[in-house]
Amino acid sequence: MLKITMFSRADTVKGQGVGSAYNELIKMLKARFNKTFDVRINEYKKSDISHYHTINPEFYLSTFFKRRRGVTVGYVHFLPETLEGSIHLSKPIQKIFNWYVLSFYRRMDKLVVVNPSFTPELIKAGIPEKKITYIPNFVSNEEFYQMTPDKKDELRQKYQISSDKFVILGVGQIQKRKGVDDFIRLAKENPEVSFIWVGGFSFGKITDGYEEYKKVYENPPANLTFTGIIDRSELVNYYNIADIFLLPSYNELFPMSILEAFSCQTPVMVRNLDLYEAVISGYYLGADDFWEMDRAIKALQTDDDLLKKYACLAHEASNYYSEAHVGELWYDFYTGLLKTADETEKANV
Repeated sequence: MLKITMFSRADTVKGQGVGSAYNELIKMLKARFNKTFDVRINEYKKSDISHYHTINPEFYLSTFFKRRRGVTVGYVHFLPETLEGSIHLSKPIQKIFNWYVLSFYRRMDKLVVVNPSFTPELIKAGIPEKKITYIPNFVSNEEFYQMTPDKKDELRQKYQISSDKFVILGVGQIQKRKGVDDFIRLAKENPEVSFIWVGGFSFGKITDGYEEYKKVYENPPANLTFTGIIDRSELVNYYNIADIFLLPSYNELFPMSILEAFSCQTPVMVRNLDLYEAVISGYYLGADDFWEMDRAIKALQTDDDLLKKYACLAHEASNYYSEAHVGELWYDFYTGLLKTADETEKANV
């Protein structure tokens, strides 16, 4: 049995996608491959593979004990530049942090990226391409699924939303990078539509734009609701009461929220970003700016056929990014490291 130690503090901060991706992976491995993989969490015992999900300093130090760590795998959920607009740090601290992130990645024997667009940037940072593997995120269709019309109506009553109200849903941390400004502006421009943003300030006052967004959060337009950070188990309800899932981010990784929406067969609209082309091209309605989003929202309110089209595309996407399909990719990746593990052991004797 292959011993895999997962190193992560991702679930210590609620409301971030890295934690959701980590929990999905652990649950899937234990359910599907419990006879092949012995998965341990944050243990410093000898392992065949040490998989680092977060870049905490104590994890960095552990990589210097190579004989105990086996093959080291770094999970690349972000690059330094993708954090711009998420947290606000002084320039000297930001420079040190950027160096640390890349230093952590360079210490790994293998890297797994959640988006292939990360690969060229890692190569520029001096990491050999042969060390990098792309494996997408996924969500469980047992947790995120399309509900019946009756159940959707029941949920709308629960959340005090009329059955004929058009609902736009946004999910994520409240920060500048997520395009929350446009979401708020769209709500103001479309008072007849109900806008809901699920998420909060996971990083507190160091969140980029915290003071500005806090004011709107506490006193939003009448048709805009901020739920704050909620349990992930409740998210499926919001995807099912929404007519459209809208993610107006300026910079993204591979958002779990998009996969969650796909799995619920909720039509997806996003700001056009190059990185989406590599992973979900053809499955979403894209918009370049606020005005295109606004026009699309107005059109979708009266075009049931267009809504059905993107609901069908969401269903197709969810099949590709299913737990079963991505689970096989992880199985092949981990078992393929057996040879690397043997080579690492010999090199450290």
